[in-house]
Amino acid sequence: MNRTAVITGASSGIGLELAGLMAFDRIDLVLASRNREKLETIRDNLTKKYGIKVKIIQIDLSDEASPDKLFDEVKKSGLQIDYLINNAGFGDYGFFIDSDPDKLSRMIDLNIKTLTRLTRLFAPLMVLQGRGAIMNVASTAAFQPGPLMAVYYATKAYVLSFSQALAKELEGSGVTVTALCPGATDTGFKSAANLEGSKLFAGKRIASALDVARYGYKAMLKGKRIAVHGIINSLLVFSVRLMPSSLVTDFVMKIQGRRKAE
Repeated sequence: MNRTAVITGASSGIGLELAGLMAFDRIDLVLASRNREKLETIRDNLTKKYGIKVKIIQIDLSDEASPDKLFDEVKKSGLQIDYLINNAGFGDYGFFIDSDPDKLSRMIDLNIKTLTRLTRLFAPLMVLQGRGAIMNVASTAAFQPGPLMAVYYATKAYVLSFSQALAKELEGSGVTVTALCPGATDTGFKSAANLEGSKLFAGKRIASALDVARYGYKAMLKGKRIAVHGIINSLLVFSVRLMPSSLVTDFVMKIQGRRKAE
């Protein structure tokens, strides 16, 4: 019997690439996203190419009731889940006092509450079956405060901390937890977070979603707890741990500032 993975935020970016990588390994999929049309196209392509089973669930995961709805859909299908990929999330750019409070609430709900609830629902079943792997998509943002993206950075710090603690609790259970921490990546995140004018994405080689997905997938299969993609990102993560917090926030503020108009 094929293994099965649940992937949230599966219609684009890292989630979409993970779906392709897992389908190549003949892993059946449950793909969740708001965009039904994209999900249907992905399902048709993957089933035709790899002969796997793909269940799609159109759902807004920032809604408070969505984790239980998704879990109930999976349960009704009689599927045994071997992998949970908590990939869905979004950010926002700008000064906190100028931000949309409703958007910030949705960000916290999706990046933190939904991820936590889905993990709480699926992890016990994995422990009962004696095997499984959970990947929570965090970010290099998780390792320091982030002026101009204060709430986003804070949500990813939660994801990293939560993942590490849960990984320790589940030692010996057959279930592993991996926090994938990519840096700037070529996905729809930049436009969704209004980052087009930020120096963060300017003048540098941006990692592809496929490269990040491939790295994260391998790390999850190895049971690695923290997976920071890229040598430069790894060096930056290490260096900020040695810097005074005031210098860290100065540094982040500088690299995330708006580019000057050309």
